[in-house]
Amino acid sequence: MINVAIDGPAGAGKSTIAKRAAKDMGYIYVDTGAMFRAMALYMLRLKADLDDSRDIASKADGADIDIVYEDGVQCVMLNGENVNGLIRTEEVSDAASRVAVVKEVRQKMLMLQRNIAKNHDVIMDGRDIGSAVLPDANLKIYLTASVEVRAERRYKENIEKGMESDPEAIKADIRERDERDMTRSEAPLTRVPDAVLIDSSDMTIDEVVKRIEELIGEIG
Repeated sequence: MINVAIDGPAGAGKSTIAKRAAKDMGYIYVDTGAMFRAMALYMLRLKADLDDSRDIASKADGADIDIVYEDGVQCVMLNGENVNGLIRTEEVSDAASRVAVVKEVRQKMLMLQRNIAKNHDVIMDGRDIGSAVLPDANLKIYLTASVEVRAERRYKENIEKGMESDPEAIKADIRERDERDMTRSEAPLTRVPDAVLIDSSDMTIDEVVKRIEELIGEIG
């Protein structure tokens, strides 16, 4: 199996680019964020106390989360149920950020994500894929861009969605998130020594996708 790990800070375009490359290559794109949302949904259904890490930890092992494709559409499966339409609510989003910091949840996700990678050619993106989830990945990429470029991209996305947005506030939020991701005790964001650095600040999405597909083509 070919495993590609893409790490990088928030707003670098990891998900968009990983999805495109996975589709082109015929690989499975593993949306780790969606998997954490499915775990959050599971906890909400069990009425777990989201302020009690011990309660969350005691329930985590009962969640079986997988990613499959049905008619070309990626489906997040929670204990055999397609939960695509249930994991994008504000309640689930908030819960996901709270359960994701629990060590036992991250350990459970590590096992589930590695199991997917063991059985499929995958492109997986996140903050700790090359360093923690898939340390033996065939290809590791650290995708980044300047804070200014990432903030501009997010600002444009918000405007397109009809959302009011403050560019300076977005910059501050990105810097804060970078700091949090890089300094957290559990699997922090880091560029591993064998990762290929791609700075997309002056690149289009098409150019980044092409570069990644070239790198995949060089494997083995």
